[in-house]
Amino acid sequence: MTITIYGIKSCSTMKKAFTKLDELDVSYDFHDYKKQGIDKDTVQRWVNELGIDKVLNKRGTTWRKLDDSQKQAADANVDNAIGLLVENTSMIKRPMVEGQCDDKTQGQPVLLCGFNEDEFNTNFS
Repeated sequence: MTITIYGIKSCSTMKKAFTKLDELDVSYDFHDYKKQGIDKDTVQRWVNELGIDKVLNKRGTTWRKLDDSQKQAADANVDNAIGLLVENTSMIKRPMVEGQCDDKTQGQPVLLCGFNEDEFNTNFS
């Protein structure tokens, strides 16, 4: 299995993640939300493992542009929040990095949310 990095190509945080993975000589596939979207099962898996508070980016403009009833529905119910994430992929914290890299992670699965250089070094060095 390989590493898949999910996000939006033009995002500055994504560019940092691409650069770091390249520096660490990690091969990866890129899944562009804008072109490919994301399915509910994938988002559900991320939320189950990491929690909605980690996956849902409330700091971005997409979240801020939602009306109060949408925000309240997302805060009240995880399924509502997941639905919003599938519809508005810009609200998923970037990057999401998932998979395993046998030569780097000794076959252990990896799921990272957001770019943290130390986490990338720990998981892929």
